[in-house]
Amino acid sequence: MSDLLSARTSTLVLLIASAAILGTALLSQYVGGLDPCVLCLYQRIPYAATIALAVIGLVLSTKSRTVGIVHGLAAVAFLVGAGIATYHVGVEQAWWAGTAECTGASAGTAQSVDELRSQIMSAPAGRCDEVAWSLFGISMAGYNLLASLALNGFAVMAARKNLQQEPS
Repeated sequence: MSDLLSARTSTLVLLIASAAILGTALLSQYVGGLDPCVLCLYQRIPYAATIALAVIGLVLSTKSRTVGIVHGLAAVAFLVGAGIATYHVGVEQAWWAGTAECTGASAGTAQSVDELRSQIMSAPAGRCDEVAWSLFGISMAGYNLLASLALNGFAVMAARKNLQQEPS
């Protein structure tokens, strides 16, 4: 496990895992025909941020402490992603209401036909309260929650290991 948590290897793990998850979301949208809702789109942001952080970590430094900081920031991104996913699962399960963006409630605020057309064209096609796909009774948001928590745990362990090492 120690080698997996080394500065370069752990950064590559975070980069590859984030790219794979983001790629899966894009494939499900563009190849699988699953229309994302606004919460689905928000859940992609932490993975994109982690990809950027990992690239920065790989390019700018091989120093353990610097990479440890990158891993700490990635852990925060995954925690935010887990929060968004938890909220999305709650909306899907009707534990609480979604936002106005989830229900399309903002469409009634248009002052003209052009504004209404613009709102309709820019709105995500999917609804936050409908499960578009599930496996074993777990929705994509549920799997995203599990992945975010697992990657958060990995990023925390990698950050701790790399921050505790002597500066090189």
